[in-house]
Amino acid sequence: MTIKNKIKTFFTMDDEYEYVEEEIDLPEETSIPQRRSQKGQNVVNLKSMQQPSSKVVLSEPRSYNEVQEIADNIVNRRAVVINLQRVDHNQAKRIVDFLSGTVYAVNGDIQKLGTQTFLCVPDNVDVSGTISEAFADENEFERGW
Repeated sequence: MTIKNKIKTFFTMDDEYEYVEEEIDLPEETSIPQRRSQKGQNVVNLKSMQQPSSKVVLSEPRSYNEVQEIADNIVNRRAVVINLQRVDHNQAKRIVDFLSGTVYAVNGDIQKLGTQTFLCVPDNVDVSGTISEAFADENEFERGW
């Protein structure tokens, strides 16, 4: 190699890498289903199409002290339905405020399902539809909710 070539290779960005292609063997369960040439003969493994199931936690706190457990479920990406009928009105407000902050922190959503029932979901759960706020005893429950 001449000095000119050495200087040229020193100042150029030509990196000499050796590329090796390797074939990866996939397990049979996760392999991509192959199409058959005949119409109506396409076979798809449904187990490969299923996603992990989400969990929904039902919670009926009796005091504000239980709100941390509910928030932990939301942070762990579980939807939570909260029934606040067993706590007094002031504690229920504090619980909803705390859970609203938790839901906001995980980019989730909180929705009112009933007079004292709420749904808190993290960002991995999509909620569609709405529940109307026309309750049977509307005047009785308008006090602060």
